[in-house]
Amino acid sequence: VLHELRPETIEFVPFSEEVRRLRDAYLEFGVLPASAGADAEHVASATVGESDLLVSWNFKHIVHFDKIAAFQAVNVLKGYKAVSIYSPREVVET
Repeated sequence: VLHELRPETIEFVPFSEEVRRLRDAYLEFGVLPASAGADAEHVASATVGESDLLVSWNFKHIVHFDKIAAFQAVNVLKGYKAVSIYSPREVVET
């Protein structure tokens, strides 16, 4: 599916100090365990990059009702907007 996207619709969010701070906040607040730092970084990058939505198959650490609410809470606490998190099945027409 990614190969079918037009290049002008893709935006890369580089790793930055801002992404690191938000990732670390997710870990410090216990949204995810330290071993899931890459997953926390994924959500932090989407948030900092002001993505319209984050689509993931990661049901353990990202697309999970309790986790989504916790990511949203930390985002609001840290002054960011809530990022919309969905599974691919929720956003792809069949």
